[in-house]
Amino acid sequence: MSCCAPGAEDGLRLQPGAAPSEEEIRLASRAVEDGVLQTDLSVPSAHCGACIAAIEGALSRLDGVTSARLNLSTRRATVKWRKEGPVPPLLGALAEAGYDATLFTHEEAEADPEMGRLIRATAVAGFAAANIMLLSVSVWAGADGEARNAFHLVSALLALPAVTYSGRLFFLSAWAALKSRRTNMDVPISIGILLALALSLYDTLRDGPHAYFDAVTTLIFFLLVGRTLDHLMRRRARTAVLGLAAMMPRGATVIGPDGRRTYRPQAEIEPGEMVLVAPGERIPLDGTVTSGAADLDAALVTGEATPVAARNGDAVLSGMLNLNGSLEIKVARRAGESFIAEMMRMMEAAEHGRARYRRLADRAAALYSPFVHSLAAAAFLGWMWASGDWHRSLTVAISVLIITCPCALGLAVPMVQVVAARRLFQRGIALKDGSALERLAEADVAVFDKTGTLTLGDLRVTECTVLPGKDFDAVAALACLSRHPASRAVAAFAGKSGRPEIEEFREVPGCGIEGRIDGSLYRLGRPEWALGSGTAAPGTDEARGTTASRDGASAGYFEFSDVPRPQAGKAIEAVRGLGLAVEMLSGDRHEAAARVASSLGIGKFRAGLLPREKIARLEELSREGGKPLMVGDGLNDAPALSAAHVSMAPASAADVGRAAADLVFFGSGLAAVPEALRTAATARRLVRQNLALAVGYNLFVIPVALAGYVTPLTAAVSMSMSSVLVVANALRFPAVKERTTAGKRQGTATLRTGEAAR
Repeated sequence: MSCCAPGAEDGLRLQPGAAPSEEEIRLASRAVEDGVLQTDLSVPSAHCGACIAAIEGALSRLDGVTSARLNLSTRRATVKWRKEGPVPPLLGALAEAGYDATLFTHEEAEADPEMGRLIRATAVAGFAAANIMLLSVSVWAGADGEARNAFHLVSALLALPAVTYSGRLFFLSAWAALKSRRTNMDVPISIGILLALALSLYDTLRDGPHAYFDAVTTLIFFLLVGRTLDHLMRRRARTAVLGLAAMMPRGATVIGPDGRRTYRPQAEIEPGEMVLVAPGERIPLDGTVTSGAADLDAALVTGEATPVAARNGDAVLSGMLNLNGSLEIKVARRAGESFIAEMMRMMEAAEHGRARYRRLADRAAALYSPFVHSLAAAAFLGWMWASGDWHRSLTVAISVLIITCPCALGLAVPMVQVVAARRLFQRGIALKDGSALERLAEADVAVFDKTGTLTLGDLRVTECTVLPGKDFDAVAALACLSRHPASRAVAAFAGKSGRPEIEEFREVPGCGIEGRIDGSLYRLGRPEWALGSGTAAPGTDEARGTTASRDGASAGYFEFSDVPRPQAGKAIEAVRGLGLAVEMLSGDRHEAAARVASSLGIGKFRAGLLPREKIARLEELSREGGKPLMVGDGLNDAPALSAAHVSMAPASAADVGRAAADLVFFGSGLAAVPEALRTAATARRLVRQNLALAVGYNLFVIPVALAGYVTPLTAAVSMSMSSVLVVANALRFPAVKERTTAGKRQGTATLRTGEAAR
């Protein structure tokens, strides 16, 4: 179950002059930050931790590159580079490192030529191994003299073409690594196979009693079985991503300025253009409805089964299914920046993180080759010194090379991550970073935002003291320009009131919104900020709800009501049952926060917090030794989501909130939070088991092999079985009983509960 570069010979090689031009690379890239572009590359020959280090290192050293990450499941390298200046020679750098690469496309991702190569190579190796094993049984049964030599000769005739065809996956990978002056796991495997084959041919030609053709072909067969299983599991983990891509239309009907309708590929449609979505079609790109009305199935986007109505002026997202009406939509984002594209990128990113266990396994695998080469050389020299028999000494050295392959160690962590990411997606949770899974398992306190997280954020105005007239119209106009739940509630309450022109509009996170209308500065937000002179006196109208002001003087206030998310109380109870303390942070007034906390059974909460104060609370928890999980949504929570040990956000969150979170969950309920915690705990337990199996195997077999008690055939079967055992343990994931970690966390939970009571 080698881990490096199969099928390198079948990759798309970069011939001189065939590389894409700088213009083509720029066109294939997309803007992700100010002055930064992202290019996605397909690297089909990447297969293990050593490949990750080599590829990311080669790309990161280029001038202008700010970051480079490789997703091992998709063989996709994501490179961010500065827009100003020349395009970095990305493909050339990978070619020099021994990896063929092309610009990534979803069409290429959906194709899977490697599976066919693996199946054919495995079939050839299996056929040869089975027949050679039958011949070996005759030799073991006592065949001697000419009969034994004939069996060995027939075995050689079967083994040579099988090793040439099936073993080329390892040989070419090892040769590519050596040419680029590095090593990988396939180097010692190839050396062991070739030495065993050469020694067997030598013995056959000299009528010797021993030959290891059965060991050579069996080793290749089991390695390919393991590699095929690994590839299949990674492919299964990506089924959800490929399913999203398959469901989305390849293009859309574009309505030109002259009214002509043309069908164009998604990638060619620019923001501002108009597209037509007929009944039964999925919305191809994010945008705003400009004409028509329809009911939309938004299950793919929100996880909710109830259709939503789309009317003129409503924002719609890619992936929604038009059930019964014709819509004209003004495109707001390019295909690569759409909601579905963002969800696909998040689901594909599960292996990007360099978690502690992953770094440990990768570091051990990187040290493997020189260690094993030294160990095999020492075994040969030691046995030569002790026995003087070069044949026996070489046999022991070959056995050491084969049996100590750390394929099990290389698969211990990523296989669990792949299976866990797939399980999470099946439950409506997108994992953006593989390291988040480990950090989530370490969390000991869950911190929830209130509005939009514990509650739906669908506020309704219950009391208003802003008098109809100029001030009311001005406040309503401000509210229409903000996505904050309170602003949307004010805009809905105002209805079709006047909309005066606004100058110098500004949204201040954690405070409110402001703008100049007819020379006056209007504000809508926190009382102390809206009034502009410190803090409003408690008990006054100005201290209640969301305050409206004109030039620093109160114009009235709004009171709101909100409802908890479905099953929020049960989710909080489940999180607490897993051993985590629970608290709530809110920017809302103390009275409103207290009502929500009381209804959900949350004993500890803080209200009236600005974004920086939420960050301060998370930092305080960290200084106390805690590892907080932050669950929040919206613009105000993005800094806190980034500052937490690990974070989650609903798919309905603002773009900046989704970007800051480590996990994104679909649907309107909070059941995803305890589900993610249970999955993370299970994944950590399986990773520890796999690491123990892999390390324990090597600690046991190395002394046995050095002592000369292992033949090449025994080594081949033993090494392969260790890898299969690790993979099988990872595949137990859905059946593992997810025990809580309440016992381990009880002390911390009790401490924090005591703090809450105080």
